[in-house]
Amino acid sequence: MLTEKNPEVAPPAAAEKPPVLVVDDEFGPRESIAFTLSGEFAVETAERAKEALAKIKAKEFDAVVMDIRMPEMDGIRAVEELRKIDPEVSVIMLTGFGTLLTAQQAMTAGANQYLRKPPDIAELIDAVRKQSAATRLRRTHAKAASSALSMNEALKREMAQAEPQVWQGRASVELVHDLNNPLTVVIGYAALVADEAGVLAQRDPALAKKLIEYARVVEKAAEYCRHLSENWRTASKQLPQFDRVDLVAIAQEVRAVIFFGDAAIEFAGGGEAWVKGSKFELMRIFQNLFKNALEAGATRLVISAAARDGKVELTVADNGAGMDADRVKRAMHGGFTSKASGTGLGLSICRHLAGAHGATFTLESEAGKGTTVRLTFPTVPQG
Repeated sequence: MLTEKNPEVAPPAAAEKPPVLVVDDEFGPRESIAFTLSGEFAVETAERAKEALAKIKAKEFDAVVMDIRMPEMDGIRAVEELRKIDPEVSVIMLTGFGTLLTAQQAMTAGANQYLRKPPDIAELIDAVRKQSAATRLRRTHAKAASSALSMNEALKREMAQAEPQVWQGRASVELVHDLNNPLTVVIGYAALVADEAGVLAQRDPALAKKLIEYARVVEKAAEYCRHLSENWRTASKQLPQFDRVDLVAIAQEVRAVIFFGDAAIEFAGGGEAWVKGSKFELMRIFQNLFKNALEAGATRLVISAAARDGKVELTVADNGAGMDADRVKRAMHGGFTSKASGTGLGLSICRHLAGAHGATFTLESEAGKGTTVRLTFPTVPQG
């Protein structure tokens, strides 16, 4: 039973406590859970699902701990209604009637985690802590995405009113387009690091390692943004410096830094593909190709590389919506997009940057059958 707070877990010293809502129609378990969490979290309680929904409408919580078995409206139905109000908040379901079917129903309804009732004290605190952090990260990303969408809409209106007629104008639009993703990463990870840093002294050493990893991702994304900005500033004065680089390693870094290691992005073979080029300009190519594929509904995106006849061919094949011949032609010319928040610049940027590297860019696509992009580079000798 939950009768005391975990003596091994100390609350944050100065950080504001994350708000948590505990929902249970039984007074004893409800107050016991609330007391257990109160050392580290700002806890509110509700004895009915309708009361909980009213509180969630009035205030944002970082986590909701909810019993499945309640009168009037059970926890599964309550989660379905809750998701209409707040899609980001983490929900931890509790039940004394723990079966696999009940767990599956709870997760399908929108719960994030499932614990048996009464839960182990340490397990409960750890679950609420992790799910609260996940909620904050999702809220940060949602706000960043909304901001990026507003920027894109404003950009599209500007383009409609006065389409850029000179190279400088087009380059500015491309820069804003390419900065959206890495800046979103910087914002998201910076917020997470800030949240976790406030409780570093009260956590185990593993957290310090996690923070270092987050900081490195932030550093890489910021370095990428810095390059894009510097490239625009000096574009009219000098060409980017080309070095011997591995295309596969660059694509893997883009997956890790820009797309949070998305499991949908796969690598076939795992070999190397050495060419002469600018690392950050090549990152822009992969960023746009991966983003286009994922936004077209792809659930699998495979990158493969092969050396043949003195050239390196890299392919990016996805199982997304694909395009018919007319859309392929319009997309390759630039300015065409089927996405509500798109600018139609992605493939045009890829073609331009591939050409600057002496590479050919071809696109094969069929509606309903996905898209394959082939980039063929001159190879460079090892050494």
